[in-house]
Amino acid sequence: MMKKICLIGIFILLFLQMGFGQDKFTLSGYIEDAETGEKLIGANIYDPEESKGTTTNVYGFYSLTLPADSIYLAVSYIGYETQYFKLDLKEDLTMNIKLGSGEELKEVVVTAEKYDRIEEKTQMSTVSVPIQQIQKLPALLGEVDVLKALQLLPGVQSGGEGTSGLYVRGGSPDQNLILLDGTPVYNVSHLFGFFSVFNADAIKNVKLTKGGYPARFGGRLSSILEINMKEGNMNEFHGAGTIGLLASKMTFEGPIVKDKTSFIISGRRTYADLLAKPFIKAQSNKFDDSDFSGGYHFYDINAKINHKFSHKDRIFLSVYAGDDHFKTKIGENYTYQNRDGLLVDGKSEYEFGLDWGNITSALRWNHLWSNKLFSNVTATYSRYQFDTSINTKETQTIENQTNALEYVAKYLSGIEDYTGKIDFDFVPNPSHYIRFGGGATFHTFKPGALQYQVTETTSPASDTTIGSSNVRSGDFNLYIEDDFSIGKSFKANIGVHGSAFTVENKFYASVQPRIGMRLMLPGSVALKGSFATMTQYLHLLTNEGIGLPTDLWLPSTARVKPEHSWQAALGVAKTFKDQFEFSVEAYYKKMRNLIAYKQGANFFGFTDWQDKIETGNGDSYGLEFFVQKKKGKFTGWAGYTLAYSNRQFENLNSGKKYPFKYDRRHDISIVAMYEFSEKIQLSAAWVYGSGNAVTLPISRSLTSYPSDFSDFDFDYFEVDNAEEKNSFRMNAYHRLDVSLDFIKKKKRYERKFTIGAYNVYNRKNPFFLYRGSNTEGNPVIRQVSLFPILPSFNWSFKF
Repeated sequence: MMKKICLIGIFILLFLQMGFGQDKFTLSGYIEDAETGEKLIGANIYDPEESKGTTTNVYGFYSLTLPADSIYLAVSYIGYETQYFKLDLKEDLTMNIKLGSGEELKEVVVTAEKYDRIEEKTQMSTVSVPIQQIQKLPALLGEVDVLKALQLLPGVQSGGEGTSGLYVRGGSPDQNLILLDGTPVYNVSHLFGFFSVFNADAIKNVKLTKGGYPARFGGRLSSILEINMKEGNMNEFHGAGTIGLLASKMTFEGPIVKDKTSFIISGRRTYADLLAKPFIKAQSNKFDDSDFSGGYHFYDINAKINHKFSHKDRIFLSVYAGDDHFKTKIGENYTYQNRDGLLVDGKSEYEFGLDWGNITSALRWNHLWSNKLFSNVTATYSRYQFDTSINTKETQTIENQTNALEYVAKYLSGIEDYTGKIDFDFVPNPSHYIRFGGGATFHTFKPGALQYQVTETTSPASDTTIGSSNVRSGDFNLYIEDDFSIGKSFKANIGVHGSAFTVENKFYASVQPRIGMRLMLPGSVALKGSFATMTQYLHLLTNEGIGLPTDLWLPSTARVKPEHSWQAALGVAKTFKDQFEFSVEAYYKKMRNLIAYKQGANFFGFTDWQDKIETGNGDSYGLEFFVQKKKGKFTGWAGYTLAYSNRQFENLNSGKKYPFKYDRRHDISIVAMYEFSEKIQLSAAWVYGSGNAVTLPISRSLTSYPSDFSDFDFDYFEVDNAEEKNSFRMNAYHRLDVSLDFIKKKKRYERKFTIGAYNVYNRKNPFFLYRGSNTEGNPVIRQVSLFPILPSFNWSFKF
């Protein structure tokens, strides 16, 4: 595979170098933050006279080839002061550029950021949200959440009240490829889905791609979410911390060797268990013969170190670890006299535990082969697992003789990956940006093993394990893509992604073409279109209910085929008055080989998971409007989505097509942030969504018991009858969140006090529905709401 990649690269180099005259030279280097040394992703370097420019890659590297002449360059990045350079380009030059933060001059913005306007980009269906903007948004209980910020974008929905799952353009959470420093993260939730695992203090960049996927990405059907960690300050030691209602976090970063080696480490832990412990103990003390204990907490740690060997070589090592722990324990003492008249002292104990978590790590090596060719070699490790345990123990003492019976059940599941890949960026001239590479991933799936242990004082212990055995598979890919322009009006990104998957003597292969185009119309209006096919070899088997971490990651097998999709999109984009970005996009997506539990099935049980599922198809289509303002004292965005999403399984809903549970017809989000001064900042977010689809009974009928139940005193029981799956709708969802920041800057430190409120006007939004009865005994459907108005505050500092 590596030989093929090298041959492809050599062919591209030779082909594109042909015909290049000696009157062109290349300017290359890195663009970074002047204070911290952090490389800037997507910074712009632009020659207004030639109308040529480029942007930095995810490592801050750029390469721009221009005619030999006196050139005038503008370098810009949002939130930084734009710099101008005048150069006499007579030879290839290496120039590393440092940008300082600050307000940009109006005349500079018009010229320097022209290249970065939405209408100039080939890519559509992509949104980058600055981490500084995410940190200003109102947050549930004051806990800043990256995924909840993305839920405010058009085409992205949440799974329910307060949850952090992403449902992108009619897809499900497993169809999102979520990458933390290039490493897949399989479970992204803390606190049963209410918070994400990503600590905003450790993050540098967030980018979501909803369609028109570049060929370098593959393996999922619905979206690509790239999250890059900070690299650590190369020049000075700094720290930051936050104390909130739910959790606290600390971050430290700085140079190990100035301008050569840096580190960053960030940790977060909730203290809900510590706060709740006295109340739990007080309640337990009210009952003399029983005791109760329990609690829940989560933590996560991000760490990263990077080292520059030279201007051509650099390595990065990043690590993430996070876990959730939930535990409850109930004990009861009792005394009674048995049939023989003997006194029995006994104790019953019940313990339930639920633990889940991720570990990811990535080792990356950047190498600059020439001023036009950049490579990155990556080795990653990712592991997700969850365990559920139930422990019951009965102890009895009769006449100083004690007998104990203990029953333990554990359910274990997870997935583990080892990955190696190589990626090349080749920039022969400003009209072409070529990427190619490949990789291999080796998965170990743990579909679920149920372990029973029984221990009794008077009998031999027994230990039994039932369930599916581990499954190993290989996942391989190659890709090539070219982002090119023809004249000033036409740009395109054309590529192909090839993949293969091996599991249990079964081999699957897929060739996935990708194309994206942009045509500039009069009035600087860009017409954009894209078409992409995707193949997904991994499946997530999940219950359509509350987000407990009992989801199972499973491979395609001889019986369960890979999931496939194709998506087409068409849209227009334009920037108004040099600060308002506007876009409208229409899309259609077709999916096949989706999986779902059979009616009444779940992850527990003794049968193979392949016997518990149905296989079917899906489609989704819609229209998205988006307007965004990124600069100035007033910033924010507004989005509207009109969407349809359906599923169809042969043995569900009588084989008829039905709405997906998260099919929401209308979604509106309005986000606004205003900076009154350097000391006071206000932010607000309002969201509206049509009700989710639900299945409800339309009638009840009496059904007789089978003959085996003839001993019962009654002969009939009632059964709920539903018409069609997901044919009813919950009430619409809407709420307003606000937050206010008070900032105080000192010479050596800065502190911020934030107060806010979630669901300001106390809307009773639907969480789930259930069947109940009114005062007359007639059946009614009742709604359960989760969060009323919730005030929040936190105090943060940095030095």
